[in-house]
Amino acid sequence: MPNTARPEILGVGARPRKVLLAACGTRGDVQPFLALAVALRRHGHHPLLAAPSSYASDAAAFGVEFAAIDDGPTRILDETASRRLIDRGLMGVRGKLAAARTVARLKRLLIASLRDVAAIAHDHGDVAAVVHSAALPAQHVADMLDVPAVVVALQPGWIPTGEFPCQLLPLPQVPRLLNRSTYALVTAAQRSREVERWRTTELGLAPRRHGARRWLRDPEGRRRPVLQAFSRLVTPIDPAWGDAVRTTGFWFLPARPDWTPPGELTRFLDEGPPPVYIGFGSMTGTRARRNNDLVTEAIRLTGGRAVIATGWGGIDASASRSGRPSPNILAIEQAPHDWLFPRMAAIVHHGGPGTVGAALAAGRPQVLCPHMGDQTHWSARVRALGVAPAPLTVRTLTAPRLAEAISASTTDARLRCRATGIAPLIQAENGVDAAVKSLLAHIM
Repeated sequence: MPNTARPEILGVGARPRKVLLAACGTRGDVQPFLALAVALRRHGHHPLLAAPSSYASDAAAFGVEFAAIDDGPTRILDETASRRLIDRGLMGVRGKLAAARTVARLKRLLIASLRDVAAIAHDHGDVAAVVHSAALPAQHVADMLDVPAVVVALQPGWIPTGEFPCQLLPLPQVPRLLNRSTYALVTAAQRSREVERWRTTELGLAPRRHGARRWLRDPEGRRRPVLQAFSRLVTPIDPAWGDAVRTTGFWFLPARPDWTPPGELTRFLDEGPPPVYIGFGSMTGTRARRNNDLVTEAIRLTGGRAVIATGWGGIDASASRSGRPSPNILAIEQAPHDWLFPRMAAIVHHGGPGTVGAALAAGRPQVLCPHMGDQTHWSARVRALGVAPAPLTVRTLTAPRLAEAISASTTDARLRCRATGIAPLIQAENGVDAAVKSLLAHIM
């Protein structure tokens, strides 16, 4: 694909910079970084996306330079223990203990990914900055290169504040005085003997002190810039964070130039009224077939139509109790949300921030079925915006309850009106361009 970047956007006296973007995880974790890479190219710079090999074709479709890294952290989703954790959520003592064990394993699995990022950075000595997810501590690679590191927070809850409790975990309501203390869990998750050992023995860097929020500061103690890739219209922010934390709006990927909708999908959409979308993303769990039967029955109860996205396997549409596919349901693996969602009547999903943002931008009512983590926060916020009925937790999800929520989302005029009204506000934020502007201010 020819380079369509426009160097004149750089401005007088500016020069193109190479920026290493390090991302690991599911599509919701990596796609925002690809969106940022596309925007950097459009502004005349040279992004290098370091991500698992499964995203190479996506990067190639947009002409983004790509380097593969180990995807060890994502493979944990295929393990039975992780699937059971998704089923049960993080509530209760057992849930918290299981989450702690998972975090400990993730820390060990991250090392291979970080080694690959360091090798890629070493091979590209002209890197001007390292941009990385808060969950992937690639700031150590930036320290190795002696260049700025920019932290990307895909969810709220990474930056401590006394204004509200940490939103990465479904915590019980606490007195305002204790809000800041709830972020101790995040601070503890950022501490890793394995990563510290890798930093000192393999990168040859001085050890870091493990004081609170040290991961948000460079070796000289200066605050690293943080880009929050979501909207302040949806989730609260703390003005006291100052200029170091920029909440940009959601980062949307433009339409993939080589993608065309399958004929089966376009025919289904043309054959009747707009269906609802149902998809649980990477929330695989152990109940994929049960989920398929549940959503199939829910659609039967509503009398409507649905497009079911099987995604990573959260819904297994290959078999059902009846053995016969419903003519009112079409199962697909996936489709770009920016194309699909505006053609839907409502969006039923697990509550990942990427899906929340895409549904808001499409102006469609939502039904949220949170499984774990920050999905509980997004579910509450989307309901507070007035674009969704009460969320349905995955542990209590039944076909009648889902049918009732879907019917509400497609018939309640207030939900539709509010969803239509907020869409242009979300779109107008132009989050990814705001992120580029903020990023370049730190490295130019």
